[in-house]
Amino acid sequence: MGVFAFQCIGIAAVAMCSMAHASTFRFDTDPFAGSPVLTTPGRQIVGGEEFISFSTATDVFSLESSVFGVESSVDFVNAPAQNLPAGGVNVIVLQSFDDDNNPLTPFGAGNAANLIADRISTPGPGFFVYFNQSLDLPRLVFDTDLSSHDSDLKILARILNLNGATGRNAIPSFKTADFEITTTSQVPEPSTWPIIAGLATVGTVCHLLRRRRQRAW
Repeated sequence: MGVFAFQCIGIAAVAMCSMAHASTFRFDTDPFAGSPVLTTPGRQIVGGEEFISFSTATDVFSLESSVFGVESSVDFVNAPAQNLPAGGVNVIVLQSFDDDNNPLTPFGAGNAANLIADRISTPGPGFFVYFNQSLDLPRLVFDTDLSSHDSDLKILARILNLNGATGRNAIPSFKTADFEITTTSQVPEPSTWPIIAGLATVGTVCHLLRRRRQRAW
């Protein structure tokens, strides 16, 4: 086997190992299935979330558009409550940990949703990440209407590894690439994602190596 072949095999191994560390957390089931939440007056907050560890550098929240009723594009903002836009977003990372209107109440999902609704005026469902004071960690939440103080909420995930000061400091590091909104037909089997990305990387690098060898000749 030639040197070039060994180079490509080595590149493939490195690429596959690096991709193996990335995790995709998929949410594609009805968040209120079997419950009267949507027909019950007033805001209902549903727990039962997944307990996960999440890296803002590599991991992804994958959200099914047909289940949550959102557009397939990620319209993202990461900001304090006072800097949120009036509309045009469906994924919000809230850089606010306190509700000045309720200083005696530990900051929870309802408080976060209210701060968002104070700013968003365009009705529509969406998602937000906020830092829960009582639990001392971030949570991912589905909101049936980001503009409403009466919208129902489903807690999707509790991020266990981003607790305390580490978690607060990590909130600004959430970015658009940490989220994807898909339709079922667009979602490959989870086990194929590292393979696809790894092969694409290997193919590109091997092509460049081949061109370099040709120029050397």
